[in-house]
Amino acid sequence: MSQVNAQQLLIAKEKFRKTYLLLKASVEKLQRFDPEKVYSADELEPYDALSDRFIRTVEVAIKYFRTYEYYLQAEQSQTLRDGLNRMEKLGLVTNIDIWLEMRDLRNRIVHDYVPEKMAEMYELICGDFYNELSQLDKKMKQLSFD
Repeated sequence: MSQVNAQQLLIAKEKFRKTYLLLKASVEKLQRFDPEKVYSADELEPYDALSDRFIRTVEVAIKYFRTYEYYLQAEQSQTLRDGLNRMEKLGLVTNIDIWLEMRDLRNRIVHDYVPEKMAEMYELICGDFYNELSQLDKKMKQLSFD
């Protein structure tokens, strides 16, 4: 492995860590979304921040996976599913379907403004999706690149 690739991998790892910590801050202070409540623009800001941070964290994680693949094998998977399968074999991903759902949610966030759907999305982000990203963070801390 070349030093350039190891350096790129460390940069990708640090980018994930920074975006994950922002997401963690949003999740920890966010109140549960009430679909019955009419929110003001100011009251919606923390939810918008959560959505943005979630999208960014997932994208940075996937970019990290691609960088890690290239670091290990000097090639990247042709599809996201193949890459996630490889990450699962390496122990970084615990559930491929959750990752595919997270990627799909990214597209729905921009289009769904129905309060019930928004409540479901925030529940997923703060629940299963956040748990998966937390597991990734823990596993990435254990990786070293020599």
